[in-house]
Amino acid sequence: MRIAQSLKEKNIAEYLIYMWQTEDLIRANDCDMDKVKANVISQFAAEDRPALEEWYGNLVEMMRAEGVKEHGHLQINRNVLQELTELHGRLLASTRHPFYNAAYFKALPFIVELRQKNGHKDEPELETCFEALYGVLLLRLQKKEVTAATATALKAISNFMALLASYYAQDRKGELDLDD
Repeated sequence: MRIAQSLKEKNIAEYLIYMWQTEDLIRANDCDMDKVKANVISQFAAEDRPALEEWYGNLVEMMRAEGVKEHGHLQINRNVLQELTELHGRLLASTRHPFYNAAYFKALPFIVELRQKNGHKDEPELETCFEALYGVLLLRLQKKEVTAATATALKAISNFMALLASYYAQDRKGELDLDD
């Protein structure tokens, strides 16, 4: 809970990946709060457990209510992705941020290739980026090999997403100038 809040304030991309991981953690425990308490919350200090029980309990209820117990993402996470997509469009339309455009166009061939490979050609570009980042995270957690081609794609996508996250933070503080 504190981790999520801290990430949301510091790096929105890391926050979204963390929240996707949390959704999967809840799914791994069958969206059963008793299992979440036993397998997840019990690992934390006793004084942190009541707040964690409330946070995880709310997420479990939202996942049930929104029909994402088996797959998909919570509306709160889709909202973050939508905010990022809107900012992405504004950044691309602005001439004030050529480095952002360069990072995007460097990542774009990998995004297109990933969309073709996963069969989600109509999927939003940023969702493809997050799926790539999350997929590599899962591979690394499973101690599976990441190919050189994947590492190259990941580097371009990571740089692009890091730049977007930085601009998001600036935008939230009212410090991002997009006016031409």
